[in-house]
Amino acid sequence: MTGRITGISPRQLARITGVLYLLTILTGIFAQGFVSERLVVPGDAAATATNILSHRTLFELGFTVYLIEMACQIAITALFYELLKPAGRSISLLAAFLGLAGCIIKTVSRLFYVSPLFVLGDSHYLSVFSREQLQALALLLLKINDRGAGIALAFFGFYALLTGLLIMRSTFLPRFLGVWSVIAGLGWLSFLYPPLGSRLFFYVAPFGLLGAMALIFWLLVKGVNEQRWMEQGSAADSF
Repeated sequence: MTGRITGISPRQLARITGVLYLLTILTGIFAQGFVSERLVVPGDAAATATNILSHRTLFELGFTVYLIEMACQIAITALFYELLKPAGRSISLLAAFLGLAGCIIKTVSRLFYVSPLFVLGDSHYLSVFSREQLQALALLLLKINDRGAGIALAFFGFYALLTGLLIMRSTFLPRFLGVWSVIAGLGWLSFLYPPLGSRLFFYVAPFGLLGAMALIFWLLVKGVNEQRWMEQGSAADSF
């Protein structure tokens, strides 16, 4: 295994991954925390519909930012595969497929996020429904969006678990980052049973966010130990 991947050194690869990872988190926080949480009123279809129509531009911006988030997530999934491949090519590939599955599910679920704009529109064919029915349908679509995101979190849990194991096996990243990722991954796996995941979310999310920020900081500031990265990759290729 050479010290460069498509002309990029392992340390540069780590820093690019760190930048995209940070962008993924920032866009996710903005779209969820400053748009969705602000406009969607749980259990109140009328208030939610009023908020969406009154802040249509902000709601549409949230959708755009969600898509940017997922584009970055797909990119870092591919980059982490390359970065962690020396620690275990097969496991890294499996992790990438699970992460990509989560990205696909979450991206598709965002169609339900933007759908209320069509349901609450003034199209003539919607006149067969009452205003209350359309508002209820809009809230239902937003709930499906949330459930889809929860299913994606379960796949990201498997991804974080395997990624953490690879970091622990690696000689070029600190072991504690891998341990943190494994624990966070186990927490996200609670979404295999959505009611449990919803109850634990506000405990798992801060822990996972702190672990992600620690990994991002390390990737941006320290990168990886290039010599050990190449040595471990060469040893893996020799088998």
